[in-house]
Amino acid sequence: MKHLFSIAAIAAVFAAFTTPASAHITLENGMSSWGAYYKAVFRVPHGCDGAATTGVTVDIPEGVISVKPMPKPGWKITTVAGPYAHTYTSHGKPVSEGVKNVDWSGGSLPDDQFDEFVFLAKLPDDKEIMRIYFPVTQTCGATVVRWNQIAKPDQNVHELKNPAPSVDLMAAHDGMEGMQH
Repeated sequence: MKHLFSIAAIAAVFAAFTTPASAHITLENGMSSWGAYYKAVFRVPHGCDGAATTGVTVDIPEGVISVKPMPKPGWKITTVAGPYAHTYTSHGKPVSEGVKNVDWSGGSLPDDQFDEFVFLAKLPDDKEIMRIYFPVTQTCGATVVRWNQIAKPDQNVHELKNPAPSVDLMAAHDGMEGMQH
């Protein structure tokens, strides 16, 4: 029991210091394990200066493969595929291209409401990658906000005006193995 409490306490402290302010677009779960299938849930807490959100575009970083967006009633989903910089393995087969961008458009999310935009993907199995960033473009009619800033190693993410949502990668632990596919 002590072991579970200490892991939970450490995770809570870690989250308190690494989670951007709630006004930014964030990921529901900011931690996962290398090589896991990850349900990326992007929370959009508001529009742009009072205007409704009409589009959300997520750029898929290198090493994230097998991206499958979840249908969203009232929104059109478009994906853009392209070649990867490297060849990866998925279900025992080499994969050299895939989804590089997911775009939800045609809907309307009023400024005073929030919503979530979701896809499933396989995260890199490279133990040297400690954090993955997902740049997001939020469109509100004619206004565009890019959530693409990445903190420098010695910089606090809270200092950024438009931080990119991110996922910290680590070894799998009990209860954190990632999703089964």
